[in-house]
Amino acid sequence: MGRLDAISVSTVQASLIDEIPAVRIGAGCTRRDLSSDGSVRVWVVDMEPGSTWPYVDDHDTGEHYYVVAGEVIEGRARYGIGTYVRFLPGTSHRPRTDTGVRLFGFNLDPSAMLAAREAASRAHRFNYSQG
Repeated sequence: MGRLDAISVSTVQASLIDEIPAVRIGAGCTRRDLSSDGSVRVWVVDMEPGSTWPYVDDHDTGEHYYVVAGEVIEGRARYGIGTYVRFLPGTSHRPRTDTGVRLFGFNLDPSAMLAAREAASRAHRFNYSQG
């Protein structure tokens, strides 16, 4: 498959995942960062058969991913193709795989999360002029 044809509509962005440069995270583990609006980090992770994420991944704002190919192992649980996995804020994990895996995921940018909390706090403050 070749490059995508340009679309004249300026509101659409399209990318072929495998044409986005991969960042090596550790032995057998790569990540491709996808374009987003900045408040959400969007990515694709590929892990080769027998690999383990090189460190424990902590998530202040949580993390979500969808298993696109292969199988990922989280602790004793195995998640195959078509599984949606969500880690709540304040959790951590260290995925591994026997078969290899491709994950499509996202998590909120911590600074964007803080800004949203501050905005919500301002919106809910008592307005003295309203009595």
